[in-house]
Amino acid sequence: MSSNVRVTPHPSFDVLAATTAARLITRLLDVQGDRGEATVVLTGGSVGIATLREVAKSPARLAVDWGKVNIWFGDERFVETNSPDRNCGQAAQALLDQIPVDPARVHIMAASDTVASLDEAVQKYAAELAAAAKTEWLKDDDAPEQEPVVPRFDVLLLGLGPDAHIASLFPDMAGIRTKGVSVVGVTNSPKPPASRVSLTLETINSAQEIWIVAAGADKAAAVGLGLAGANEVQVPASGARGLVKTLWLLDEAAAAKVPSALMRREN
Repeated sequence: MSSNVRVTPHPSFDVLAATTAARLITRLLDVQGDRGEATVVLTGGSVGIATLREVAKSPARLAVDWGKVNIWFGDERFVETNSPDRNCGQAAQALLDQIPVDPARVHIMAASDTVASLDEAVQKYAAELAAAAKTEWLKDDDAPEQEPVVPRFDVLLLGLGPDAHIASLFPDMAGIRTKGVSVVGVTNSPKPPASRVSLTLETINSAQEIWIVAAGADKAAAVGLGLAGANEVQVPASGARGLVKTLWLLDEAAAAKVPSALMRREN
């Protein structure tokens, strides 16, 4: 296992969500202290949304300058705007509608009733990522010579499916194999709804820190395979690696198949 990978078990789902929320608030504060703004990529799923609810409940959230937090999404269900399946809608209800975010900094993926096709939704989000990256590049005196295609992601949250999928990158499907682009469309997701928009693995791995958050005994096998270094095409979670740090934040049930030598418990 790479030296930048850390596995931290938590005693329950509720503790996992609350601790991840506290960790996220602390990380946003640290990044804003260094750079003035921070960028987070959100995920859906039960733990992802529970984490956002815990952020909304935390008094410490008031210390974050939410007007200078850039918010992106790792994937989205390509359904109508008002569908309860939309990750962005769930995130808004759990957190974003309750904090003073700058709407211009909240980047949602297009709904099926706002664009003509899935391909258009993919291209629109890719263009939005590229525009944000260019803005950063022009402002950064220490930026690399080559203009990036995605902005800096300080923290990228990922859920984990029982099949080890991350975002909407499923095992043995085209999405996990896609390279050279920042965003990919999924038309035959094994988990409904079938049509989705997702960041590619290359884009995910451009993040400074990746946090894979998983709970439940049905995730234990996927966690074990992901940490064992299985092929990323068969086990997409195994391919997620942050540039600086990769955290596996688990409850005890999801951590059941992780060797104790790999785990670092919180004090």
